Amino acid sequence: MKPARDESVDLRQLQRDYALSLRLLELGQQRDVEPFLREALALVVEAVEARQGFLELHDDQTGGDGWWIGHGFTDAELATVRNAISRGIIAEALATGQTIVTPSAVLDPRFGVRESVRRSRIEAVLCAPIGADPPRGVLYLQGGAQGTMFSDEERRRAETFAHHLAALADRVLLEHRRRQQSDPTSALRATLRLDGVIGRSAALAAALRQAALVAPLDVSVLVTGEVGTGKTQLARLIHDNGPRAHRAFVEVNCAAVPDSLFESEFFGYLKGAFTGADTARDGKIRAAEGGTLMLDEVGELSPAGQAKLLQFLQSKTYYPLGATTPSIADVRVIAATNIDLHQAVAEKRFREDLLFRLQVLPIRMPGLRERRDDIAELAASFCAAACANFGLPRLELSPGATRALEAAEWSSNVRQLDNIVRAAVIRAAGEGVSQIAHTHLFPDAPPVDEPDRTETFQEATRRFQKHLLRAMLEETQWNVVETARRLDLARSHVYNLIRAFGLERER
Repeated sequence: MKPARDESVDLRQLQRDYALSLRLLELGQQRDVEPFLREALALVVEAVEARQGFLELHDDQTGGDGWWIGHGFTDAELATVRNAISRGIIAEALATGQTIVTPSAVLDPRFGVRESVRRSRIEAVLCAPIGADPPRGVLYLQGGAQGTMFSDEERRRAETFAHHLAALADRVLLEHRRRQQSDPTSALRATLRLDGVIGRSAALAAALRQAALVAPLDVSVLVTGEVGTGKTQLARLIHDNGPRAHRAFVEVNCAAVPDSLFESEFFGYLKGAFTGADTARDGKIRAAEGGTLMLDEVGELSPAGQAKLLQFLQSKTYYPLGATTPSIADVRVIAATNIDLHQAVAEKRFREDLLFRLQVLPIRMPGLRERRDDIAELAASFCAAACANFGLPRLELSPGATRALEAAEWSSNVRQLDNIVRAAVIRAAGEGVSQIAHTHLFPDAPPVDEPDRTETFQEATRRFQKHLLRAMLEETQWNVVETARRLDLARSHVYNLIRAFGLERER
């Protein structure tokens, strides 16, 4: 007689499979490769109860090294996993298209001969290819629950996950290729060091192209733009991609330097130059020797400070306080300002000859209103950075929160966006939720249906934009290309507005 079937075990298994299916559906909403990999690996490690995991994905159509992410490994261990440890296991799974399971890699005659496996004493391993003909990547898991080998059921869950992941990966990679093809910054990213530069809007690409032109030339640059647009980051980018990249990048906030301290701050001083000068001190120019001196808020310099700066730029020599012989400077000067220096010249607040010296090639950093295509990516990056910096659990922006950010007006640009997302991370973490909602971003925003409340200018503007966009979409039968042409907008911006306003075509 067959033993009675344990229905409670079957029920738990069905519940786990159902929960896994729901999580996979949520995973399918991801559009970016890196968050997709991070969530996918976290999901499978939890489902299989592995101690460590590694997920690698590549795109045969675009080439390159692909993407990978680890869980439970140190940075050194992850590098070893990818480059040496169990490469034989991963290679066999990719070559055969079959799942590799071993209770102890170090004792397995197929892999135990490898020095990297013996050195790290790799025990239980489960390695499954993602997709077939050819595989899109590989799922590599180490150490079952409590350090035991992986069970048949855990193998089944891993293989089920890898099977479904292949289709989701194809969708994400297709979206990535589409973005790359429509990304005006992609060619620049292939030739420049753009560490930390987030975005792919046309406005950002225009500024980066100007930076690429001037970076290799040893000339002065004037970076203009509103408060919080990232002028310092652009100046640093120019430095990092120029011949002085290996030397110092020194930033001076001109608005914070009083007239009485201008010379000591910029030129330095010798011992005994004045009462209290017990030791010599180098100025900012000396600190930037061979590198770049970045003059932030240069438009705030006093007339006396402007005259001294002009004299230095003309001669490239200066006298430290107390010195009788000049010092010769070898620095590149990049200035930045958020005011209209031409208007300041017309109003006699800024020297015209100094302006000509500074702006050999002016570059304007666009405001966030010109970079709405970048808002979602910027916000996601700020969210991840805030979680890491504050030591908080990982949070994601909800679709509604992202739409709210894309539709908002940003008077202080990227800096304001960063601050709002940081505050939202703290609020959401305090509530113990996993997603940032609209109310975490804008907690003081009144309810949409609040009665007897005067509509603000921004709300009226958004309402008008929504009405105009909906009317034009209906008129063109939801032809986005034609709608963008008639409204004189970028097609990508029209798509962003549709998402931001939650517009849907009536069926």
